[in-house]
Amino acid sequence: MGDVISSHLDESRRQHIAEKTAKVLGEFCQFYKDQYGVALFNSVRYEIEGNGGPQSQLLHRKVPLEDHVIFSGNLFQYLEENKKWRNRFSVVPHNYGLVLYENKPAYERGMQPRILINSAGYKILTSLEQYFELVNNSLPGTTSKSGNAPILKCPTQFPLILWHPYARHYYFCLMTGKEQDKWRAVFQDCVRHCNNGIPEDSKVEASAFTDAVRMYRQSKEQYGTWDMLCGNEIQILSNLVMEELVPDLKSTIGPRLKGKSQERQRIWIQISDAVYRIVFEKTKAHYEAVVTKCELEQPRMASTIRTDMDQIITSKEHLASKIRASVFPKAEICVRNHIQPYISSILEALMSPTSQGFAEVREVFFKEVTDMNMNIVNEGGMEKLGEYMEKLSQLAFHPVKMQSCYEKMDQLKLEGLQQRFDVSSPSVFKQRAQIHMRQQMDDAVYTFETLLHQELGKMLGKEDLCKSIQRILERVLKKFDYDSSTVRKKFFREALLQITIPFLLKKLAPTCKGELPKFQELIFEDFASFILVENTYEEVVLQSVMKDIMQAVKEAAVQRKHNLYRDSMVMHNSDPNLHLLGEGAPIDWGEEYGNEPDADPSAEKRRRAKQVVSVIHDDEGALSFESGAERLMHQSSQEETESAELETCSAPGTPGSSDDVKEIREMLVTEVQMETPVPAGDEAKEHLTNGTIVQESGVVEGAAQKADCPAPLELTAHHDAGCQSPVSEEAQAPKAVPTAPASPVKPPSLGVALSPAEERAEANSCKPSDKETGEEVSTQACVENVEPAQMAPETSVGAPETSVGTTETSMGTTETSEGMQTEF
Repeated sequence: MGDVISSHLDESRRQHIAEKTAKVLGEFCQFYKDQYGVALFNSVRYEIEGNGGPQSQLLHRKVPLEDHVIFSGNLFQYLEENKKWRNRFSVVPHNYGLVLYENKPAYERGMQPRILINSAGYKILTSLEQYFELVNNSLPGTTSKSGNAPILKCPTQFPLILWHPYARHYYFCLMTGKEQDKWRAVFQDCVRHCNNGIPEDSKVEASAFTDAVRMYRQSKEQYGTWDMLCGNEIQILSNLVMEELVPDLKSTIGPRLKGKSQERQRIWIQISDAVYRIVFEKTKAHYEAVVTKCELEQPRMASTIRTDMDQIITSKEHLASKIRASVFPKAEICVRNHIQPYISSILEALMSPTSQGFAEVREVFFKEVTDMNMNIVNEGGMEKLGEYMEKLSQLAFHPVKMQSCYEKMDQLKLEGLQQRFDVSSPSVFKQRAQIHMRQQMDDAVYTFETLLHQELGKMLGKEDLCKSIQRILERVLKKFDYDSSTVRKKFFREALLQITIPFLLKKLAPTCKGELPKFQELIFEDFASFILVENTYEEVVLQSVMKDIMQAVKEAAVQRKHNLYRDSMVMHNSDPNLHLLGEGAPIDWGEEYGNEPDADPSAEKRRRAKQVVSVIHDDEGALSFESGAERLMHQSSQEETESAELETCSAPGTPGSSDDVKEIREMLVTEVQMETPVPAGDEAKEHLTNGTIVQESGVVEGAAQKADCPAPLELTAHHDAGCQSPVSEEAQAPKAVPTAPASPVKPPSLGVALSPAEERAEANSCKPSDKETGEEVSTQACVENVEPAQMAPETSVGAPETSVGTTETSMGTTETSEGMQTEF
């Protein structure tokens, strides 16, 4: 396939791509240099004048996810290189990058990952139909006919696909719909975070960059919102280049593609990804060079601004008055006729889902703290406080628990308004509101943590502790309501401006843009780097509509329809020392109030144990599934009959037909099943499995367990107590309970909590059966290929009662016979 891509991207084509990239970046960088001086002036002026808004009542955590991992677990990935499905151990670190390893032992040993995915700009698709529609639209004339094989086949009904208009696509699948929903929530969190990739702390560079992108697009007559304004600066610029480059490539390369429609689609996706990588590398070098040049000029420019601040402001106000006299009458007429009648409709469409989302944030926070308080009453007070607070501290970053809040924004519909105001899609507003929700949740949790930690210095008893928690909760909720109102009103104003201003500029452009050059002579040459006619013109246009927007939001607050505070209601800081408390060192609840010693003193191991979604599942049942799935995908893609190699690798329990996905899944359900225990001190209220059946490994693991203990506890409990399969939701324990859940039993060295039924099963068991030890070879596929030396069970020596432990996935040791290829 590499030769095919090279034939389409020969030296002349690559030269054309480089020239086009340099042309676009050259034009953009000129806008960036102009906007850099304006942004620096605005930053210094804000620093001097300090025109800040209402003071936040909640504290803000400086480093929310330090030394934490969002999630880790197993899922299946489709490899385009050999057209097979492989089990992968996925880790989502604090930066929300998706990291895929060969298996969990590879991650534990610090080996290089298979692939790193920055999900900025990607869409999460949950059906092949959605994906095929996007692929068919990406290259005209390649729509697959009804009888043709599709570009991709999934062995289950629960795919997860990462789709990007220019970059490589990634294909995953899960075994159940519930697991698909949970992984989708994790992926959406990654996309949401990576899309917001421009660092907010660099106010000058960020403002200059976003304004330069907007000015560049307006110079191309593109005024509306842009879906690909996502990721960091280099990713956004690469999208900007690809937006102009791809139509040319489609017209020249598209007709030259050979083969069936699905083959042409596959080749085009790979060509687009190769071009995107070329553009990305050239953009990175070009952009970093211009940023470095501007940063070298910054000290001189800042000195000039501070010295001549008053004169610069006077000159700018004089220019604004002249432009206002020329433009304002036309702008007011346009606002009155085309914008005023729709402001209330836009605002109502924004307010309803946003306010419901923030109300859900408040409800989730209240419920979590109340449940914790009830558990403390029932389960021993201070001894469990550290464990509960450790989990609560990361509530805002729990993708599943926050999903009910984020889903409220799915109700946002701007149909009818999108075409009128050139809004490509409401996704930009949805993601911005969801980021605000997450921030407000974390601020509320952090404020609660800080106040509770201060109260604990009084050495409270159980009863006093519960009263203090309730009292602090009420204080934090009052602060949350005020900050929530402030954040939402600001969001509504910004969204209304983002919708209406591009429309207004486009309407005024034919009559006003031509008059702007004559105002350039009003700017002193010494101040030309800090005052731009185009920026001042946009500020005047903004003022023409700002009054109506402010009035609409004010009226909505007066009606109190969506629990908004009036602007006249200012909550003064009732806790003058609270913000001083927030400046202290981060609170480590596990170390200060945890009642269990750290089983592993290694800092790296302890870091991995601190997970927002804390359950890690090993996929011992993946081998059987993968064997059948590979056969299915291999045969469908190659259109060949069943090969002798696959026949020798198939166990008697594998399905007879490679196309029968149902039989594959039924075979998995009948396997001996078990759940992998959680590492000590890190039990979760909600299990996130890897979407596959977790079962005992074969002969090797069974032999090791026989040498250590008389019977595996977890399996005995599952069989003797009549528990359901781990596939069912009811069997996944521990589970988050809305009311006061039972106290989790203090785990042994491996963190396996035994229920009373399990303890009775342990007492009654004397010798494990073949099924209990996983020694029934007929239910395993290719288990003879497992090498004992490569297995890395987590079972600690000297703990016979927990000998089942956590067995590592055997995928990495059995795949060697099939010639596993490295992606990166």
